[in-house]
Amino acid sequence: MIRLQGAGVDHDDATLLEAVDLRLEAGESATLRGPNGSGKTTLLRILAGRLAPTRGSVEVFGAAPDSRSGEFRRRVAAGIDLPPFARELTVREQAAMIAMSWGIDREAAEARADAVLADLDAGMIADRFPHELSSGQTQLAALALVLVRPFDLLLLDEPEQRLDADRVGLLGDALRALQEEGRAIVLASHSEALTKALDGARIELKASPGANGETEAAA
Repeated sequence: MIRLQGAGVDHDDATLLEAVDLRLEAGESATLRGPNGSGKTTLLRILAGRLAPTRGSVEVFGAAPDSRSGEFRRRVAAGIDLPPFARELTVREQAAMIAMSWGIDREAAEARADAVLADLDAGMIADRFPHELSSGQTQLAALALVLVRPFDLLLLDEPEQRLDADRVGLLGDALRALQEEGRAIVLASHSEALTKALDGARIELKASPGANGETEAAA
């Protein structure tokens, strides 16, 4: 499903991502570990088709990642940045709307939204509007909007941010269940608990000299 060979990114005089090799099949996972500035988010953006490597090669589903391809977008769900929220829709309504936009009928989409929120113990935010959410609740809502849709490959950037330990555990359970269903998962995480929950490959990334974080200019 994923083939990286010597994939890296240079920007101006900085190396944002040292060369990475990775092979990942359906039902497998990889956790990107390393300090800020080591290239974790950069690698996720490459896999999502939002950024091309300047070195090496990348294949996802047998071809170069292409975020402009409808078929590619259908198969890849990415929680890299906070999604845009519709102020006038509740969390449940937005989750159901996203599920419907990917071909799920309304009744099934609403049931799927409820199930995802329940998996994260986030039922209390189902009928709230985005501006009513705390920081941690906003993170739960963002995760729900990613997990509610169908996908073959899931990309997540530090999904444990602003979550308490109990919900990190629930998230780990939910991700492990998706993996057991045959989805491939790549996530950047500082959480040892989340890394152990998936029990997949660990990719240790190191910050390069001169790298000042993962600049938006490169994306």
